[in-house]
Amino acid sequence: MIRVSVVGLGMAFEPHARALADLAGRVEVRWAASRSPERLSAAQRHGFPATCDVEAALTDPEVDAVVLLTPPNTHRALGAIALSAGKHLLVEKPLDANLESARDLVRAAARADVRLGVVLQHRFRPAAMRLSSLVASGALGAIQFAAATVPWWRPQAYYDEPGRGELSRDGGGVLMTQAFHTLDLFRSMFDPLGVTAARATATALHRMETEDHVCALLALPGGGPATFMATTAYRPGRAERIEIVGEDGTASLEGEALAVQWLDGRCDSVGDTGPTGSGGAPMDFGHTAHRALIEDFCSAVSDGRDPIASGREALATQELIAEIMRSAGQIRRLAASPAPN
Repeated sequence: MIRVSVVGLGMAFEPHARALADLAGRVEVRWAASRSPERLSAAQRHGFPATCDVEAALTDPEVDAVVLLTPPNTHRALGAIALSAGKHLLVEKPLDANLESARDLVRAAARADVRLGVVLQHRFRPAAMRLSSLVASGALGAIQFAAATVPWWRPQAYYDEPGRGELSRDGGGVLMTQAFHTLDLFRSMFDPLGVTAARATATALHRMETEDHVCALLALPGGGPATFMATTAYRPGRAERIEIVGEDGTASLEGEALAVQWLDGRCDSVGDTGPTGSGGAPMDFGHTAHRALIEDFCSAVSDGRDPIASGREALATQELIAEIMRSAGQIRRLAASPAPN
């Protein structure tokens, strides 16, 4: 039995709560903590002990691990408290709003000799796992080119919430907040990815500090071309997509559904289409992948190994985001421009 404290009861809490309830025979939620008393009801709905004493939840001697679901700019500071108390740590993506703080968190976990995981649940979708296996095994043949797109939508009301899309809290816009999962999955299949060129901008559809549209030309490890596009300005939103063309087959992963067309005429499929949080309801998706991720994290704690979605893996994706943004140059800010009705 792994005993955990969940710290942060905001938007990200619900799929974690459902996953932890499913894993009640493996994981005991000792505390669900938030400094905001009005948020404690979210924990109480799931029958979790609730507290506003965040520091106590982070350092409780009876707790083995902390699940940190607070805003990105708090991860390094709160994570340091947990790590100094010897707790294993599972952090919502990204590791931190600041890249150097993200590196610090990875180094601190290594010094403390504890497991550091990041919530990159897309890696645990069955269709994504199958596609990763096809690429790793070479079954598709030599990869000729690949593309990933995240055509999502968020209404202006989403960015009107304090801190949303701000560098100080989130560390960036669509890349750090919405597209991180797809870029992480793409990078995990083709590591390292080189950045040839990029552009980042804020469209006239949003008033926000950071970017809501990014496109990048990338280089696969063998030198072949790849493209990446992410936006939250694609109304009404469509599922994220990864397409890979190899000498022996073409694979298309859309949301949680994979279709493979083989050169010899065979067709394979894994998974089903379903909501992915691509539209105006950000949390409109299931919790199955979260459950699988938390299960792997608990196994990593028990076995003394790195989780599949480790801190080092998340850091590599965050460093790629930083490289894309450096290549894109200065973001065009439209905070003073009116968004259309």
